[in-house]
Amino acid sequence: MKKLLISALIAGLPGVAMADAKGDEIAKLKAQLEALQAQMQQLQQAVNAATAAKAPEADDGNAELKQRVAGMEMKVDKLTTDASEGPIAGLSITGYMDPTYVASRVGKSAGFQFVNHSNQYAYTNSTFGDVYLDIKKTFGVGPLAPSAEVSILPNRGSGNNLLTSGGSSSSGNNIINTAIINFPLSDTTQLVAGLMNSFGGYEVQQSNQMNTITHGLLYDFSDPGSYVGAGFNWSHGSWATKFMIANEQFHTNPNSATDSGTHTHSNSTPTVTGRVDYTMTSNLDIGGSMNVGRQSLFVHTDANSKADGTYGYQGTSNSAYGGYYFGEIDATLTGTDSVYNAELDYGRLKQGAWNGGDAVWYGFSLLAHQKWNSEWFGRMGATLRYDYLNDSKNGGGGGGIALSQSNGVDGTNGFGISQACFNSSTVNGTDCSGATRQALTAALLFYPTDQLTLKMEIRHDWANRNVFLRSDGNYRKSNDIFAAQAVYSF
Repeated sequence: MKKLLISALIAGLPGVAMADAKGDEIAKLKAQLEALQAQMQQLQQAVNAATAAKAPEADDGNAELKQRVAGMEMKVDKLTTDASEGPIAGLSITGYMDPTYVASRVGKSAGFQFVNHSNQYAYTNSTFGDVYLDIKKTFGVGPLAPSAEVSILPNRGSGNNLLTSGGSSSSGNNIINTAIINFPLSDTTQLVAGLMNSFGGYEVQQSNQMNTITHGLLYDFSDPGSYVGAGFNWSHGSWATKFMIANEQFHTNPNSATDSGTHTHSNSTPTVTGRVDYTMTSNLDIGGSMNVGRQSLFVHTDANSKADGTYGYQGTSNSAYGGYYFGEIDATLTGTDSVYNAELDYGRLKQGAWNGGDAVWYGFSLLAHQKWNSEWFGRMGATLRYDYLNDSKNGGGGGGIALSQSNGVDGTNGFGISQACFNSSTVNGTDCSGATRQALTAALLFYPTDQLTLKMEIRHDWANRNVFLRSDGNYRKSNDIFAAQAVYSF
């Protein structure tokens, strides 16, 4: 307002300068200047009064804003406290769903499998087609915070398919897949205890981490399964080590069994298992694992049994258990859009073969996976895997290979002795060799979103014996399957 009045005054001065400089006119000019100064004072007083009148309203607005900010700060503080100290502090729930379609040529079967309850483990019906939940609770923050983690696979996990709580007939109906307590002692060492998957091989159990739909022959039939026990994890620099003392695989408590229907035995010998990994470069890992212990043997009798009521093979001679020895080495090479895996296995189960001798199996697996961006389908990938597993010694058996007690064959998975040899044998097939198995798998993967993966797979399995059971009751040397899967992770 002052600037406006001064500008008006200056604008009028030239006219005054050009007027006649007479005394009365000068007096009039002074009177006008005094009047303008009086008006300026009045305007200044009015401005000051207006500012003073608005101040209380501004203070009221600021007070209300301060109250709202303080309330929001209290809410943030409470959420922060709950996140670090409340019941949900350190709690995470992740998982996936993976409905799967499988068509098998030898069995002339096709259809979707998802959350259907089945405790028969097969390469066409293993850990896929279920809901997976991983629930983890961390008590505190930082590398020294203890944690407890439980994974649930109600229809396809170890609890439903493989775990037993006593005799072999008590398997199934357990939704727990793994349950692990982790207690760090330092930045490099943690104590672990509970139910956990074995350390063997390059393959993982979870469908959302696999580059195929089905597992390889070594994962399904050679590598050890789940263990209940305690041990430690240690890592330093390029080295990482895992060690555990446990029950025999798949047993949630010390096992007892009866051999030949007359003697009861208890397996009190713990299994010792461990793994070592060496990271050679940022993308190359070389590792290996071993297992030593005692393992349950099959017991069976039938009309062709010996006079004492037993076959005298499949471990039924003097004990229900045999010494178990397994070792493997594996390597993983990871690129920006590629993964290459290799694994070599060897296992032995004393008196665990079909004819009562030692079961011996060995094999290898090779896998290559490549991703790329396509113009039509966006992000996609392709996988090729080859598996070889020799289980011929003493008629086969051992490891994850369970042969029929009546005819020495697993017709679903293609292991054991041929029925032609069994029928022509004069000693119930004990002189027959087991099958050597191979499998070639090709998969195509699509990644529409970060959470969704679509997979298609064709797989050809074959053996050097007629061991795949057809729907008409006959056996053949090979089988083909087609599978499709949608995996949604959350």
